[in-house]
Amino acid sequence: MVYQHTFAQQTLTPKQDSILTKHLKKGAWKYSYYSKEWDRHIDEGIAADSTIAYLWQQKGMPYFKRGKYEIGMQNLDKAVALDSKWLDYRAYMKCIFVKNYADALSDFEASMRKDPNGYVMDHPYPFYMALCYLQLNEYTRAFELLHNRVTTVEKEKGASWVHPNELFYLGIAQFELGKFQDAIQTFDKTLEMYPQFSDAMYYKGKCYECLGETEPAQTCFKQARIDFDKGYTLNEDNVIYEPYPYQVNWKLKKR
Repeated sequence: MVYQHTFAQQTLTPKQDSILTKHLKKGAWKYSYYSKEWDRHIDEGIAADSTIAYLWQQKGMPYFKRGKYEIGMQNLDKAVALDSKWLDYRAYMKCIFVKNYADALSDFEASMRKDPNGYVMDHPYPFYMALCYLQLNEYTRAFELLHNRVTTVEKEKGASWVHPNELFYLGIAQFELGKFQDAIQTFDKTLEMYPQFSDAMYYKGKCYECLGETEPAQTCFKQARIDFDKGYTLNEDNVIYEPYPYQVNWKLKKR
């Protein structure tokens, strides 16, 4: 598979730009990033100029997708040291791939200081910070971040602009806080936007189960399994490589 990219935002000299063109656009990007050719072209670019942050990020990225987090992070750390623009990307990788939530929060907090309205991988920084807090069992902090995000978008743009995954995790925070009726209402809003969202249906069932309402719980579980088997789950690019927090894999029978 051939992967297309654009150059990162690091200010480059004409010579550095030509190195990226030669070793990325005309080199590594012509191959799968799982191939030896990808590694060879990236290494040749680094040998030509080891101060280009984007080369280190491109060298590290495939390792994360293969589960080789330590090697991936070594390269990504070099990219961040050369260009702080990669800080939020490193925070994302720590949150979703490496699952080092305390370190991810530290990077996101530093990113927030640089750009309070910053985004990475389609979501604002507080979204990922909330995921970190959920995974650290700090449910109130997660709820506050997600509730603020959802209500702000609703007020500024309207309810239809809220991302269903942001609603989903708001429901998860409510579920963890024991606010089962509120969570059901939030999952219903999520399902209005994404009717086959198996994970939202599953946790809606868990809420009913916690309320002692067995019949609607089982109905939700059955529908969730049907939708899961059809391939409907969290709609995020990297779920093919890494499960997101609270994502349900029925094949592993996570109940």
